[in-house]
Amino acid sequence: MATITYAGPAQFLTSLTWREVQPSLLAQSPLRSLHWKSAAPSRSSIRTIQHVHVDIVPLDSVREEHTSQIPTTILDKPLLNIYIFACEETDAETYRTTFKRLIKDWHSSITSKKNQEWLIVQVIRSDTRAQSGKLFQLKGRLNTDKRERCVQLNWSSGNNTPIVWAELTQKLKEGLILAEDEVKRSESQRSMPGWNFCNFFILKESLASSFLGFGLFEDALIQYEELEVSFFQVMKDKNMSWFGVLITPSPQDASAPLLSLSKKPYRDLILANNISVFDFRIYILARQCEILAEMGRVNDICSKAAGFLEAFGRRLREAEASLPAFFIEYWRYSSALSVVDHCDSYTSQNYAAKSDPTFAAAGKGELLELARHQLDVIGVKQGHLPRIPPFSTDPTDTSFDHIQTTDSKDSVANASFTESITDKDRFYELYTATTNRAIKSYADGGRKKFALKLHGSLAALESHCGHLSNALTTFSQLPTHYQSHAWLGLESFMYSRALETHDSIGKDKDRNWITTVLSFLKTYVNDFTVDFMLSEEDGRKKVSSLISELHIAARALDTDLPYPDHPMVTVEVTKTAIVAEDMDGTSLDVTLDNHLPCPLPIDQVQVVLAGPGAERLRYSLPSDPLLPGKTTLRLHCPDPLHGTYILEATEARMSKLLFQWLHWKPSLKLKKHGKAKPTLIQVPQDPLSLDVQIRPPRNMEIGRDKGVVVILSTGRNSVIKSVLRLTSTSTRFKYDSIEVHEGSQGNARASDDGITIENVPSYGSITFSLKHADVSVNVLTMSIDISYTTIKHPDLERKLLTTRKVPIGMPISLFVEDFFSGEKLFSKFTISTTTSQHVRMSAADLSPPPDSGVQIVPCSMDGRILSITPSQPAVFLFMTVSEGGPPPDSLYLRVTFRMLREEIEYRINKAVEAVIPDPLAVRERTSLTEKIVSALEKDNGWIHLYAQTNELHIPQKALDAMVNSHAAEVSKLLLSPPPPDSGPWRTIIMPVDVPQMQIVASVSLDIMATPFASRGAEDELPPLYAGEPISAILRVHASFHWGGSLGESDRKYRIRYDVQEMVQDWLISGRKRGDIWIQASIYKPVDGQTATAPVTLVALHHGRLLLPQVAIKSLPVAGAERTMGSLAIPSTFTYQSHAAEKVTVLPRAGRSTFIVDLGE
Repeated sequence: MATITYAGPAQFLTSLTWREVQPSLLAQSPLRSLHWKSAAPSRSSIRTIQHVHVDIVPLDSVREEHTSQIPTTILDKPLLNIYIFACEETDAETYRTTFKRLIKDWHSSITSKKNQEWLIVQVIRSDTRAQSGKLFQLKGRLNTDKRERCVQLNWSSGNNTPIVWAELTQKLKEGLILAEDEVKRSESQRSMPGWNFCNFFILKESLASSFLGFGLFEDALIQYEELEVSFFQVMKDKNMSWFGVLITPSPQDASAPLLSLSKKPYRDLILANNISVFDFRIYILARQCEILAEMGRVNDICSKAAGFLEAFGRRLREAEASLPAFFIEYWRYSSALSVVDHCDSYTSQNYAAKSDPTFAAAGKGELLELARHQLDVIGVKQGHLPRIPPFSTDPTDTSFDHIQTTDSKDSVANASFTESITDKDRFYELYTATTNRAIKSYADGGRKKFALKLHGSLAALESHCGHLSNALTTFSQLPTHYQSHAWLGLESFMYSRALETHDSIGKDKDRNWITTVLSFLKTYVNDFTVDFMLSEEDGRKKVSSLISELHIAARALDTDLPYPDHPMVTVEVTKTAIVAEDMDGTSLDVTLDNHLPCPLPIDQVQVVLAGPGAERLRYSLPSDPLLPGKTTLRLHCPDPLHGTYILEATEARMSKLLFQWLHWKPSLKLKKHGKAKPTLIQVPQDPLSLDVQIRPPRNMEIGRDKGVVVILSTGRNSVIKSVLRLTSTSTRFKYDSIEVHEGSQGNARASDDGITIENVPSYGSITFSLKHADVSVNVLTMSIDISYTTIKHPDLERKLLTTRKVPIGMPISLFVEDFFSGEKLFSKFTISTTTSQHVRMSAADLSPPPDSGVQIVPCSMDGRILSITPSQPAVFLFMTVSEGGPPPDSLYLRVTFRMLREEIEYRINKAVEAVIPDPLAVRERTSLTEKIVSALEKDNGWIHLYAQTNELHIPQKALDAMVNSHAAEVSKLLLSPPPPDSGPWRTIIMPVDVPQMQIVASVSLDIMATPFASRGAEDELPPLYAGEPISAILRVHASFHWGGSLGESDRKYRIRYDVQEMVQDWLISGRKRGDIWIQASIYKPVDGQTATAPVTLVALHHGRLLLPQVAIKSLPVAGAERTMGSLAIPSTFTYQSHAAEKVTVLPRAGRSTFIVDLGE
């Protein structure tokens, strides 16, 4: 708590005003939000002191300063002195005769003291404050250093608001800060002659104590850190005259709490310049930890204490000869435990409310491990523990050989500890308890791997004590926990100890032992230095022995034991396979790098490549033992697949031990640090190998069962027997529907599990059709699984497992428009492509079913081949003539077509075969064909010209790029007109519904010379003038050819005509709408019966004018069948006979007036 004094005139301090002001002044404590900036350049940031409690007392209650050599803190004396008086600005005489002298005397007495701040407060009434006056005079006379130390307090009885005290409170804060700055300046005494480190230490400590009083813990801690740096500088300069010896051990030094400040009179020893370095360092550490505890940084306490015990323990080795036996070890041990106890007490007292308890627990774990390490040293020296890891990290270290034993002349003062280190059983109990305590702290602190390391120490202790089964279990389990922390040293050590313990017990070398050996070898190849117990040569012998034992154990296994991704062998696969020349299949070069220092007995190597779907290629080869280093093997796969594959896995077999290296799988598409890039392997196509092609059928009929065409080509193989299986997720194949095509070689028949194909000679093929269930997809994806044996290798069954996609959807679409004209039906068929590919079309035929009673007349195509593109459909027109009787329900449209790509590939293949006639030059033919097709795919400029001329132009640039002498000859052949048979055509038969129309009305509008004249030719008509009436006859003729059965004969129908208005051309006079009755006979029209109606037209302007259109609508007929509760209306189609007729209307000069009878 800081102290502030106040003084004033006696008459004011006994007045009623002071009795009102004093309680309000005392209520200003604590002062809040003080902003302080250190004078040190390294700490220039502004600090905020949240609050400072102040004690405001009379000046005469404070005892006078006495000269002392011991610096005091700023809190031991008043920080600020206040002189308060009441004087109005208008009372100049009282101020001059009374207050002026009193203030001067008080100011002289305060400024004569060291590091004293002062403040003068003038109390005035709030209604008499002036801009200048007595306060201004005081400022000018007393503020010699330009600091603002005079303030007015506006006071009125009962007015105690914060605004009144705002200015005064701010001045109080400034006064406190200025007092601290004055003390800070005294630190410059260090550079004066006769400087003493111990006195300097006390001065710095007084400043640190002052900071603590203000709550500036960070700044207080910095003072002790600077003192520590100064001490190291003094020690470096070898100017240790202010200190005693390094250590003067007392009976309690080794066991006393390290952070206790009361165990020795440290300040007295410092002032006497007789403190040992040991005590001085401990005192600084204790002070620092005390401040850290106030800050809630318990973890920093642990770290600082652990670092001090490690560092100063090494320094004590200089005086070890004069110390009792195990003094350093016991001091470290007991001090570490005492710091842990201190931290626990800090936590229980809520000192660590701001710290993370997990960090504090981890720090305590470090101290407990340090204490446990002292037991390692003592246990090895006493013979309780062997000088091997983990008890001794370096078995050759002799640094502790000179440590005195408990039989020396001196001993550790703590008798209980002495008994624990002399009695083996009690030592093991103490060792286990300390280790378990450290494990718990590490676990609470989230440091799992440190806890696991200590578990290994307990396992080693179990092994040393003869508890081998427990030790083996622990040694075997711990390494799996170390893997996630990449702690190879501990992992390897635990596996090594597990193997040694396994041998000591004499257990069988089973699967668990094999797994342990492989895990040890994994750590060995990752870092050859992890087994620090053996030399490099001994390590090679140990590994070689383990490999021999591993091979024997692998042969004794009853089933295969897979082991994934072992690093003792790395695999490198070439990116391109090689085609086998004399048999089906490909070869692949694989390089295996054996990282062990001894041969690895591998029996077989296999590489698996993954293709689309379920496709897999397996390359294998029996192998000799792999020598250390790289070995290249050429593996073979008998399956005739090709394409781009992904390197999926590699396998190496050691008897029944199977090493597997997984290079890619779908779940590995995303790695932790980005996308995993699979290794792509190019497997070239072998044109002489067996192959299976799936194509859509040549003839398709809508409404019938769908199917595919299977073509099996044997290539170089004479196939004895093969079994073909087709599967698809979209449909089911009907094996019993197989139909072998004419010209096929060999035979094929349905079997229980597929199709059996036999006796197909080399370079032969067999083609057959196979139906499947109906499916709604356009592209059918199927898996092909074929196994076959050949005459050359009858004992080797080859397999071809691949995926094929075949288009089974309609490549064309159909749109139909129908137009009736009496007994004739005109049908317009628009055929479009359903894909982006072009379609070549040679014919479209429409045919009726037998005895249908209709005749179809097509429009001629002149034998041309049409090209259908996505933007250019083909249009066909057919006329169907009814010969009487009901029309058929359907007609059948037969379209003959092929895809443009099929036609082009066929022509290219024929041209290549003509240029390269040798049938064995399949590889050269295939290569040239693929290059030409690829060139045409990249440049589509030839398509338009080909559609017009049927000449196939290969881009010259592509020809120049082909390194083939036959390319030019093929190009020349492709420029010639194609032969009549340019490839097979495909047909699609589609049923087309015949539209039903009950009434087909033919309407005509005839111009007459007079209203009473009969119809004549146009040249017999008089001239027609605009504005004059023109007589016309409306004739409606009904036909019933396309209505099917009309039911009863001689039924009458009522139809309504309506002459459509053309308001810009014609004015219609008379009845423009009317009803007509017509009579129907079964299956034929009414001959000579035509309904008529007169119409008068007036042309509104001259020119060639189209006649008005007439709409015909059927009306319900009484007695007819009902539909949905209403009378049925016959369907009607209207044909405008005069639709294309025009009449010439001449202009008329003048004007005529007509009276027109509009009728009813």
